[in-house]
Amino acid sequence: MHGASLRTLLDRYEPMSPESALAVLKGSLLGLAAAHAVGVIHRDYKPANVIVQPDGLSKLIDFGVAGLIGERFGGGTPAYMAPERWRGRPASPAADVYAATCVFFECVTGARPYPGTDRAELRRRHLEDPVPVEAVPEPLRPLLERGLAKEPAARPPGAAAFVAELERAASAAYGPDWEARGWGALGVATAAVLPLAAAALATGGAAGAATAAGTGTGAGAGAGAGAAGQGIAATTAAKVAITATTATVVATAGVGAYSVIAGEEPPAPTASPAPPLERVSLTTPALEQTITLPGRPALRIRDARYVQVSGLADRAVQERVNAALRAPLEEAVTGFRRYLVGEHPPGSAPQCAELGAEPRVRLGGPRLVSVLYRFTTRTCSVADEDPPGADAVTVDLSTGRALTVDDLFPDAASLDRLSDRLPPPDAARRECGYSPPLRPALFRPQRFDDGRTAAPQILFALTSTGLELQFQRSLPCPQGLVLTAPYDRIRDVIRPEILKKITLTPTPERS
Repeated sequence: MHGASLRTLLDRYEPMSPESALAVLKGSLLGLAAAHAVGVIHRDYKPANVIVQPDGLSKLIDFGVAGLIGERFGGGTPAYMAPERWRGRPASPAADVYAATCVFFECVTGARPYPGTDRAELRRRHLEDPVPVEAVPEPLRPLLERGLAKEPAARPPGAAAFVAELERAASAAYGPDWEARGWGALGVATAAVLPLAAAALATGGAAGAATAAGTGTGAGAGAGAGAAGQGIAATTAAKVAITATTATVVATAGVGAYSVIAGEEPPAPTASPAPPLERVSLTTPALEQTITLPGRPALRIRDARYVQVSGLADRAVQERVNAALRAPLEEAVTGFRRYLVGEHPPGSAPQCAELGAEPRVRLGGPRLVSVLYRFTTRTCSVADEDPPGADAVTVDLSTGRALTVDDLFPDAASLDRLSDRLPPPDAARRECGYSPPLRPALFRPQRFDDGRTAAPQILFALTSTGLELQFQRSLPCPQGLVLTAPYDRIRDVIRPEILKKITLTPTPERS
């Protein structure tokens, strides 16, 4: 299998968005359903035995301890074992459904539903503790209650029945394109972690590759996990390559990527002092990936560059920083993929599908990194008349959190003062979307009734000398409009704590 284990993704990322977790669950449940249809149960469904491919699809692996329905046998991973298996009862497909629901809970929350320090505690909690439904979003609670029911008869009778329930719940809660959003997020995140395993294989052999891939570690990861990690590492180079502008591959996966993709804010981490300027370096790796789309041309991601930071003393913070810096690319891939699989009028159906990305670093430290992205898409149809897209992100290097409009401006009055100090809105500027007064909603992602999202109408970036405002391109204004407000004129507009983080010294050169 070409991909990364779900264990690797969970170890490197914060909890997934509901769409990504549902997509993972559906793909591996289809694998279980095929086994159940011929009388076989897996018996060891866990994150290490789910492979997420670069196209976002998930597959179930390692049937090494599988058995026939109705047999009594031991084995399996305690953290995901159904109550009847703890009691020694005959196994049924419902036991696999229970284990899959445990993993689904872990994808959504970042924790197992019944944690324990030893086997006795795990047994007690799986047998006696109530289903922790309050820990997941409300639309997912019926799935959780059914899948983690203590009695097998109260669960879906098998994986196929559970898939049907999942699809109904997902479509009702997250719209008909929930799966495409989940695939897009998973595909980009998977592509980002694969070269770590490949690099470890080249330098440390198969054992090192298994360690780099994150398999074979933590409670519940067994011998099969290590073997899976070696296989992944050995075959990734031919399928997915992430190259950096330096001699060293830089592809650090980031904590919180799924939360960023879903538009949800991850928990605020504890701030730590930012390192001195000379310890922070920036690179621009390039994502090269091909995603197969049923009934559509394959999506080819070509030279899609994004910014990565190295040199931070706190590795966890560095991963959060890099996840936030990569998020605009992930969102662009997800949005373009959703467009490709949607309905198109005659003459506009995609004949090809290519996406590229070019980042421009506007501020490179020592406390903040601010990046403007420009995205190019090509479909070989009249849709190619659309202008390039854009997005921006500013990340705090002490926390790894992306700044929002509320972090920048204390209130609406601040935006009013900023509006008064910008150039007047003549006809040419109005064509570019410039029409003061500015309002907070214009700086937030756009959300549409059909569930689609788009970048804000106004992007902001910080430089060493001023605030840049980029008004999104439109057909009347293909080059867009960028206005810059020097800090010495707007010191009463931006929050003082943000101004303190902005250095007036030159930003470091990119490697």
